[in-house]
Amino acid sequence: MRAARVSVELTLSERLARQIAAGGPISVAHYMAEANQHYYGTRDPLGAAGDFTTAPEISQMFGELIGLCLADIWMRSGGRPEAHYVELGPGRGTLASDALRSMASAGLRPRVHFVETSPSLRERQSALIPNVSHHDAVSSLPERGPLLVVANEFFDALPVRQLIRVGNEWRERVVVRPDPDEPDRFAPMAGYRRVESGIPAMAADAPEGTILEMPLAGSAIALELAHRIAKQGGAAIIVDYGYEGPATGDTLQAVRAHRYADPFLEPGESDLTTHVDFTMIGNMARQAGLRVTQTVGQGAFLRQLGIDARADQLSRTTPARAEEVEAARHRLTADDAMGTLFKAMAWVHPDWADPAGFEGS
Repeated sequence: MRAARVSVELTLSERLARQIAAGGPISVAHYMAEANQHYYGTRDPLGAAGDFTTAPEISQMFGELIGLCLADIWMRSGGRPEAHYVELGPGRGTLASDALRSMASAGLRPRVHFVETSPSLRERQSALIPNVSHHDAVSSLPERGPLLVVANEFFDALPVRQLIRVGNEWRERVVVRPDPDEPDRFAPMAGYRRVESGIPAMAADAPEGTILEMPLAGSAIALELAHRIAKQGGAAIIVDYGYEGPATGDTLQAVRAHRYADPFLEPGESDLTTHVDFTMIGNMARQAGLRVTQTVGQGAFLRQLGIDARADQLSRTTPARAEEVEAARHRLTADDAMGTLFKAMAWVHPDWADPAGFEGS
């Protein structure tokens, strides 16, 4: 009699090790994609018990002001009733809940769509917003009606390709497992394949060891989303930490239990991100025919939308929370907190009104 087979599920480290053993080193983009897919698919990473806290979890003011910003654009652009609220990577749904509440106060009650693949987060989101429609990708969003899109800390978690300067050429940066006795430890190194296409002119003479990041996944999603807005009408607000490129440097980082961690240790157990190239995102939107605002700091963006007045109102309404409200306002807007590192940009259909919060753009 044959013995029954026992199925043993491999850990992510074991699966990656097998891939490397079978096919050689893997790209940083592949490593990052595998790690984050496992990470977000197996937990709720937000809050004090998780690994990090995002702006919507800090204060209701963040989502409220973004909702009012989108409602204002919608009203000044004709107020079509069949609008869709779309959020990419919506976390627990906190931002959407706050935004939809402020939209409703302005007479806008859009259908709600989340682009989210994590089963655990989908469950949390549905509990908070029962009428939400979930999507695995931008491609399955409704094809009729304007899209009012929010992407808060979405693009930073998408995989990026990394190149490294070796001598006078660029090579793919790859990931290996250097020591079989440390099964959860991986390491980056320069690959052997020379890369010649897609190198910006500013990096042509970069010194030895320079890292160049190419956000191919983010570019593709941004372009697809921008084409949808160009076809259907609408606007998008993107908030993330990042820079105005092109630029060089290794921005890959890991966060675990609210502390920085080694991104190449225990893949899938920490949040892997890179800084977002806002110039690239804006170029994708322009390529699709959208108007693009200037990139502004999150602090300036929220102040222009009225966070100071809203904070004062909340403090007067609930005096017992005045210190909490002030701490949240500082964290969201101050230069020594999230106000400068985090940035905001908007895309708008060419026939739609200019968004508030980006004056001078």
